[in-house]
Amino acid sequence: MLQDSPMYAYIPAKDMARARQFYEGKLGFKPKEEVADGVVYAFGRGTACFLYPTPNAGTSQASQAFWSVDDVDREIAALKARGVVFEDYAMPGERSAAGAITAGGAKAAWFKDSEGNIMALIQTL
Repeated sequence: MLQDSPMYAYIPAKDMARARQFYEGKLGFKPKEEVADGVVYAFGRGTACFLYPTPNAGTSQASQAFWSVDDVDREIAALKARGVVFEDYAMPGERSAAGAITAGGAKAAWFKDSEGNIMALIQTL
């Protein structure tokens, strides 16, 4: 059954060199392996994503992926220090000093990668 299998995110990139510079330089990711013109990045608890070339990158108006973190505000501060710019969406909920929105039992913040993909940080409360 699919429910029992691991699930991984695909992250589209128009320009692989630019995207890798963002993910490896700004976010500090280390490539696990290069596969079919793309690159795999491994994360906690056996999860991973595949960054791959496509002209369709940045066309989704919804989040491509999210990281489940223990402290969204701390992650925002660390990423801003590396030059990551966070989005300021007009949404209901309480906004933290760092810019995260708390609503529906979670605290969240969003940023776009170099390709225009929307990524999120989520803290379950």
